[in-house]
Amino acid sequence: MHAIAVGFGLGFFVALQLGPMSLFLVRSTLRRGWSVGLAVGAGIALVDALYAAAGAAGAAPLLAIDPVRLTLGLIGAAVLVALGARTLYSAFRVRHGGEVHAEVATPRRAFLTALAGTASNPATIASWAAIFAAASVAGAADSASGAALLVAGVGLGSLTWVSALASGTAVARRAVGRRAIRIADAIAGLGLVGFGGVLAAGAVQDG
Repeated sequence: MHAIAVGFGLGFFVALQLGPMSLFLVRSTLRRGWSVGLAVGAGIALVDALYAAAGAAGAAPLLAIDPVRLTLGLIGAAVLVALGARTLYSAFRVRHGGEVHAEVATPRRAFLTALAGTASNPATIASWAAIFAAASVAGAADSASGAALLVAGVGLGSLTWVSALASGTAVARRAVGRRAIRIADAIAGLGLVGFGGVLAAGAVQDG
């Protein structure tokens, strides 16, 4: 149980950091509601757990290969910029309550979008590899079963935070108007585009 508790703490506090998908989760919850926010959160938590597992499995050395790192970095940047551009479009488009069906995100679509967006930063694998190395030294993941429990804890910790964020945002949604939602769209869109630009610049510089 020590390993799963350590993993829970790691997953929770890593997810607590403000990042592009946190902005996307808040925006999606304000725009579409609690169920969509939870779906986005589930996608984020799943990728966190998968990347933690990849880090534990030693996938980080792949990112030491320059062409691989550059390609994945640019793909990730493109995904974030695309998400940001669409969010900005939603913020500045004049709406009269007649959104087309394709724009009404379902929980399933939100989940898949969150998977793509969260997976857009494969360098996270390297971070989790370093975390797992430290956890192994501390005795929290010094066996296969310990590593599995640690990964499970990471997923649960991440899911706990993103669910809390979605729930809190859903409560706030009832008290804000359309103007506030559009402002949130603009902030989230600019943030996503900004994160994408930073990721692209970093990938080119490192490549």
